[in-house]
Amino acid sequence: MKPHDSVPYSLPDISDAESIERATAFRDRITQRRTCRYFTDEPVPREVIEAAITAAGSAPNGANHQPWHFAVVASPDKKKAIREAAEQEEREFYGAEDGQAKASDQWLDALSPLGTDQDKPFLETAPWLIVVFAQRKGGIEEDGKTQNYYVNESVGIACGMLIATLHEAGCATLTHTPSPMGFLRDICGRPPEEKPLMIVVVGKPAKDATVPTHALQKKPLGQISSWL
Repeated sequence: MKPHDSVPYSLPDISDAESIERATAFRDRITQRRTCRYFTDEPVPREVIEAAITAAGSAPNGANHQPWHFAVVASPDKKKAIREAAEQEEREFYGAEDGQAKASDQWLDALSPLGTDQDKPFLETAPWLIVVFAQRKGGIEEDGKTQNYYVNESVGIACGMLIATLHEAGCATLTHTPSPMGFLRDICGRPPEEKPLMIVVVGKPAKDATVPTHALQKKPLGQISSWL
């Protein structure tokens, strides 16, 4: 490798047995994660959200430019504005107003077992909305000009770490992706070089919350992996 400033790599030295125990224990916890569409307005400490975003900010990323921004929304007025704008896009997506859906029949058929529609009350009910932005330019100094690299890949990994941390903290989450999402940039006051990628809804599940049985169908290890 080319010469560069560095520090020693640091990782706990643990036995194979402990390594397996840790991996399987985390697997058992994280595979209980389910997308939630029914939230209460019960508060979640801000410290939980801060810890989850800090964890997400440590994700591997292109050239260490860290091309992400997490806009945390708790204001009732802003949550209402987000819900109204998102539901307008969703009505067009599902064809709720004129029967002319933007989504293809195949797409709507794929969503049917999940029971989703244009109504998104969770955007107002849940205590926190984390709006994730991908920074196409900016670099580590966020100058708005420097090119960023592997942006979608980097932000995707960060979102996975964000959700995993929130699940570990006992929070329910939902990833919501209305399309188009330009209204999120306006509501959150973000610059034009940032692309809204998703809303992560965070809170506590309602007592009568349910999960579609379709969502419980997970591909087995033998189907999602190959060993060469």
